[in-house]
Amino acid sequence: MNFWITVFVVCAVWRRALSVTRYSIAEEMERGSVVANLASDLGLELGGLAQREVKLDIFHNKKYLDVNKKTGELYIVEKMDREYLCPMKTTSCFLKLDVIIESPLRIFNIELGITDINDNAPHFRRDRVELDVSESASPGERFSLPNAVDPDVGINTIKTYKLSVSDHFTIEIQTGSDGTQYVDLVLAKSLDREETAVHNLILTAVDGGVPVRSGTANIIVHVQDTNDNPPRFDKQTYTINMTENSPLGTLVMKLNATDLDEGLNSEIVYSFTLYTSEKTQDVFALNPNTGEITVTGTVDYEDMKFYEMHIEARDKGTHPLLGQCKVVVHVTDMNDNFPEITIQSVKNTVDENIPVGSVIALVGISDRDTGDNGKASLSINQNLPFILNQSSDRPMHYKLIVSAPLDRELVPEYDILLTVTDAGTPLLSDNETIHLHLLDVNDNAPQFPQSFYTIRVMENNAPGALLSSLTAFDPDLHENQYLVYFILEKEIANTSMSMLFSINPENGNLYALKTFDYEIEKDFLFHIEARDSGSPPLSSNVTVHIIIVDQNDNAPVIVSPWRAHGSVVEEKIPRSTDKGSLVAKVIALDTDSVHNSRITYQFLQVTDATLFSLDQYNGEIRTMRMFSYRDPRHQRLVVIAKDNGEPALSATVTIKLSTMETAVKAFSDMTEVPLEYDIFSDLNLYLVIGLGSVSFLLLITILVTIVLKCQKVKPSKAAAPCRNSVISERNSTIADSTLVSNDAYWYSLFLAETRKGKLVVRQPVPKGSRYIVSSLPRGTGLTDTSDSAASTLQVGTNIAYFSVFLILYHIEFVFYFFPCIQRQQLFKTYTYFKFLGWS
Repeated sequence: MNFWITVFVVCAVWRRALSVTRYSIAEEMERGSVVANLASDLGLELGGLAQREVKLDIFHNKKYLDVNKKTGELYIVEKMDREYLCPMKTTSCFLKLDVIIESPLRIFNIELGITDINDNAPHFRRDRVELDVSESASPGERFSLPNAVDPDVGINTIKTYKLSVSDHFTIEIQTGSDGTQYVDLVLAKSLDREETAVHNLILTAVDGGVPVRSGTANIIVHVQDTNDNPPRFDKQTYTINMTENSPLGTLVMKLNATDLDEGLNSEIVYSFTLYTSEKTQDVFALNPNTGEITVTGTVDYEDMKFYEMHIEARDKGTHPLLGQCKVVVHVTDMNDNFPEITIQSVKNTVDENIPVGSVIALVGISDRDTGDNGKASLSINQNLPFILNQSSDRPMHYKLIVSAPLDRELVPEYDILLTVTDAGTPLLSDNETIHLHLLDVNDNAPQFPQSFYTIRVMENNAPGALLSSLTAFDPDLHENQYLVYFILEKEIANTSMSMLFSINPENGNLYALKTFDYEIEKDFLFHIEARDSGSPPLSSNVTVHIIIVDQNDNAPVIVSPWRAHGSVVEEKIPRSTDKGSLVAKVIALDTDSVHNSRITYQFLQVTDATLFSLDQYNGEIRTMRMFSYRDPRHQRLVVIAKDNGEPALSATVTIKLSTMETAVKAFSDMTEVPLEYDIFSDLNLYLVIGLGSVSFLLLITILVTIVLKCQKVKPSKAAAPCRNSVISERNSTIADSTLVSNDAYWYSLFLAETRKGKLVVRQPVPKGSRYIVSSLPRGTGLTDTSDSAASTLQVGTNIAYFSVFLILYHIEFVFYFFPCIQRQQLFKTYTYFKFLGWS
């Protein structure tokens, strides 16, 4: 069914193409002049015409016309000169063209008649003609005059000739077989050389156009003495047949004219008359003495099918007489013209998924020869997915059709060789190549060289800094490989990635939109998508990991010993402190990365460099010797903490140490001081909770053991509650403050001996503190117990002190990772309990 529909459509198109639409215009019309409205004349819709491809196939080497697809009008692109288009003087001049409209394909034949206007004036080939006329010439004798030439035709060509006023001469106009007018000078009255030896005449050629144009020639008639017998030919007309492409020098014929006169009056000279065209004289030569006509140019059947020569024979008399004849040479065709290929419409670029059966080109063939020499056939090279379909109505026209599916990935382009061959002898052929380029369809997604990109960015970068260039590759062509890059939206902490980073959509350059801080943001993970511009578009994405690289942009912060608004830290120590004792510990924090946050400690100033030493790695200040009576009571230590960055940043703390000879106060307190620096990272918090839980379980176990030990003896009523309760309560207080107080520092605990007793001295507790402060008099409740009770109590006390030591050891381990706690204070607390229990 589809086949018959296709046949019906093709027949309808070709039948429509066979009809010829004719128009007529005057030559030399201005550019842009409208010839006709093709849309209305051919029954085309203007709306559809604008969307279709319209081509004019003009059978000429210049493009004179074009079609306005918006209005459907056929208009003039270049002025047309009828005399140039139709050099042969014919009454009709047509410009043939085919209007080819695609989608669907329709062909219309148009013949445009070019009407002549009177734009050329007649002119003579020779503007001065001299004639010798014998005075014995009889009235009515004729003399050939040069005819004028007017390229115009019809009424615009030469209409008549006029001769200036003369008593002896008139003119007679004759019309040749081709319509050309020839003029003869006719003797109207006998001449008298003695009366008038020279007659000066003016011959005027006038055309019939409006306005009238004319041309003139001077005719000078010299009156000669008598020679009354002109030469005569056997025939007035000779007809010769010869093949085209005859070799140069070929004898066409030999003319023989006779003159009855004698002597010089009978010697004849042959020549072409002015009636013989210049083109004919270029092809043939006439020997003036022998009358032989030979070939001197190319005889081409396709150029001229016959040649007409007007020849005169003139004698050599004093007053030469002449005779005329006409030689007509008919040219026989030979197979000397190669067939030609005319590509009327061609698609040089098509999609690779073009359907089978689509028309690629419309091809016409022609051969200027006739008969079998002009019969031609067209073929294409084999092993190509294309075939030629010959038109049944126009056998010299073919369609180049797709015969198999095309694949650009296998063959991106085709060179289709069209070969035309005629049926003459010998066979002649010609060829033409159609270069067909396949357009790619969007069947390949963009690809990145890597599936994961890691980009390191130094913190404190400038906004707008180029981070990297992420370039994808798409093997498709043209718009299918034009890629657009963009960041897939993702929010981190309510911040969109597009507010942090920007990517150039054209080249994939990735930029930072803000300055990054390593201490706040350490890395980002997001996706970048590359999408081509095909239809439909294809895309792929890649994961980008931005790593912020730390700079040393944070100075160390002294967190221990604690200072209030930059004031000097005051510490008190016993003057009897042993060599190597821990006096204080400086702890600094640096929020930079591991490398930049490595801190070393040094003395910047010290009152006595021989008295104290500073560990450069852990910040512990210890005594290098015992205090002597010469040492000042107040020691001033300035410690600098420097990080490991480049350049190094630092912080300083001033510690004022005061030595004591006696106990300074009976009561001491603990205080909670809020931290100014947040050190509770998630890792530290989990570590504190884990180790604190273990310490709490150990404390419970030790306390249960103490209770069981104490129940084995019966301590005195006065002794038990006096000291153990205080120690137990204090131990509980210390443990609680270690595990519970997140924003508190422990302050220094000092041990001092007096003659009256042992005192635990602490700094005063601010108002609202929950800690309990007790004093421990030396003799309270201890001397009234029995030896066994005292021994048992001493054992229980030692166990309690040992338990406290283990607790403090766990706490010290915890705050080794949590440096906001002053380990100096823990050590002094531990020393105090050790002194009480084991001294």
